[in-house]
Amino acid sequence: MSPSRQRTALALAAGAVFGVGLGVSGMAKPGKVLAFLDVGGDWDPTLLFVMGGAVGVHFWAYRCMRRRSAPRFAERFSVPAGMPIDARLGLGAVLFGVGWGLGGYCPGPAFISLATLGLPVLVFVGAMLAGMLLVRAVSPGSE
Repeated sequence: MSPSRQRTALALAAGAVFGVGLGVSGMAKPGKVLAFLDVGGDWDPTLLFVMGGAVGVHFWAYRCMRRRSAPRFAERFSVPAGMPIDARLGLGAVLFGVGWGLGGYCPGPAFISLATLGLPVLVFVGAMLAGMLLVRAVSPGSE
C-alpha cells in the first residue's frame, strides 16, 4: 500500500473511532450537551468523563509523540506554533460557544448527527458552512 493510501486509511480509521466515540458518549445528542452546559439548572456532569478521557489520551499521546523524530506516515510532525490571543480569536471562541450553547452542537457531533436529517442539525450545519464562507469572503487568505 502506498504511503498516501496508508495515511488515508489511518485518517479514515481515526475518524471512525472518533465518530463512534461521539455517538457512544452522547456528545451527538444536543439535549445531553445542553444539560451539561446548564450548571445552574438540571446539570448533567457525565460529559466531564468524556473530556477527562480525551485529555488523558492526549496527555500521553503527546508525550509519546515528542520522543519520536517523525510520525510513521509523514516526514515531520505538524505541531502548531504559538499564536497570539487576539480579538479575532476571542470573537471566534465567543461565536463557537454561543452556537454550542444555543444549538447543542459543535462541528464534530453536528456532522455525525447529519445522518438523522433532522431540521435542527441541517440548520446548524448550514449556518456553520455559511459562516465559514463568510469568513473566507471577508478575510481572504485566513484559513
